[in-house]
Amino acid sequence: QLKFVESGGGLAQAGGSLRLSCAGSGFRLEYYAIGWFRQSPGKEREGVSCISSSGGSTWYADSVKGRFTISRDNAKNAVYLQIDSLKFEDTASYYCAADPRNCQLVKASFDFGSWGQGTQVAVSS
Repeated sequence: QLKFVESGGGLAQAGGSLRLSCAGSGFRLEYYAIGWFRQSPGKEREGVSCISSSGGSTWYADSVKGRFTISRDNAKNAVYLQIDSLKFEDTASYYCAADPRNCQLVKASFDFGSWGQGTQVAVSS
C-alpha cells in the first residue's frame, strides 16, 4: 500500500495563499499520476486536482479552476498544490493519492479506502 504524507496546511485569511505538499513514504512518486482530494466536515471527499506522472497534463475541478495550481518535482519526490485567492469554502482536510487510471479516478472522486493523515486548511473570512 502506498503511503503519502501531506503537509503545508494551516490557518489563512480569505484571499490569501497556501502551498500544500505531498510526499511519498518509501516509494517514488514519479511513476504515478497524483491527485489531490479534500473533505470538508459533513461532506463527501472530492477530487480537486490531478497531475500526470510526467507533469505534462493537469486537471482541476471547476470549483478550484483558476485558483489552484498543481505541480510536481520528481527529483524531490513531491507534488504540490498551490492555493491562491483562498475562499472560506476551501476549508477542508486535503489528501493526496496515486491514481492508476491517469487521473480518471480523481475526476470521479473515487474513494481509495486508505488515506494519509491529510493536512488541514482553515480559511477565515
